[in-house]
Amino acid sequence: MPLAQIPLRIWRQRGQTFMFRGHAIRYWVAGQGEPLLLIHGFPTASWDWHYLWQPLAQRYRVIACDMLGFGDSAKPMDHAYSLLEQADLQQALLAHLNVKQAVHVLAHDYGDSVAQELIARHGEARIQIASCVFLNGGLFPETHRPVLAQKLLLSPLGWLLGRAFSRHSLVKSFHQIFGPRTGPTESELDDFWSLVQTHRGPRIMHKLIAYIPERRVQRDRWVQAMQRGEVPLRVIDGAVDPISGEHMVARYEALIPNPDTVLLPDIGHYPHTEAPALVLEHYLAFREAIAAPRRQMACS
Repeated sequence: MPLAQIPLRIWRQRGQTFMFRGHAIRYWVAGQGEPLLLIHGFPTASWDWHYLWQPLAQRYRVIACDMLGFGDSAKPMDHAYSLLEQADLQQALLAHLNVKQAVHVLAHDYGDSVAQELIARHGEARIQIASCVFLNGGLFPETHRPVLAQKLLLSPLGWLLGRAFSRHSLVKSFHQIFGPRTGPTESELDDFWSLVQTHRGPRIMHKLIAYIPERRVQRDRWVQAMQRGEVPLRVIDGAVDPISGEHMVARYEALIPNPDTVLLPDIGHYPHTEAPALVLEHYLAFREAIAAPRRQMACS
C-alpha cells in the first residue's frame, strides 16, 4: 500500500524554529517514544522524509531539521559550511528538545556524513547513538562518484555555476540519479526546487559542496568508528544510484565487520522518496532485530 505524501505547504506549516549560533533553523518533531533523528541530504531538505514521517511517528519520537544552508533554514552567504558544524547543529537541536537518552539515526547522502561524525563522537563519549541506518551516501570517498554539477561546483568557477543553478539544472541532475521508473513528478520537482531556491540558496551551493573534500579529511576517523561495532548499523541502498549505489555497498561489505546491507533493485539515489514502503519495511525490521536481544536479556 503506497504511503501518504505530506504536501510541502502543510509540512512547512508544521515546522518550528530555534536559533543556532545566531542563525534560524527550521525543525520538525512528531510522535512519542525512543528518539529517532532523521538527517537529510544535499541539496534538498527534511521534506525528503515526508513519506516516512507519519509511519515512523506512530512508533517513535521523530526529529528532523533543515540543516544550516538548506531548505527553509538560514543560508548565510559569508559562512564556511562544515559537516562537523552540522553535527554540532544536530546535537544543539537535541539539547533544545531536552533529549537526553540515546538517539537512533536514519540518514541520507550528505546526512550520512553527519551521522558518521555523530558515530565517531559516540566513541568519544560526546553523544549516545543507539543505532544508525544509512541510505545512499558517500560513506567512503574512494567510492563516491559525483555527478558533473557537483564537480563543477567544486571547481574555481563553482560560485558562478551556483548562481546560475536553476530548476532545469536540478531536474537534469535528478534524472541522472533516480531509478529508471521512480523519478519525481513535476509537482515534486517544483517542491524540491522551492526548498533549494528559498533564501537565495543557489548563491551558496559552491560553499556547501565543500563537504566532498571534508569527507576525505575525516575518512579514516569515520570508518574506524564504524568498524569498532559499538553502534548497530544497516545500509539500505538504491542499487542503480550512479553516485553511491551497488559499488558503495560492495566497499561497505569489504570494510565493515558483519555488514548488514539491503540493496533495492532498480532504485536510485533517493530510496525514501522512490520506494518509501520498502525503506520503511527494512528499517522497521532492523529496529526489531536490534530490540530482540534486549528483550531476551530483560526476560532472562
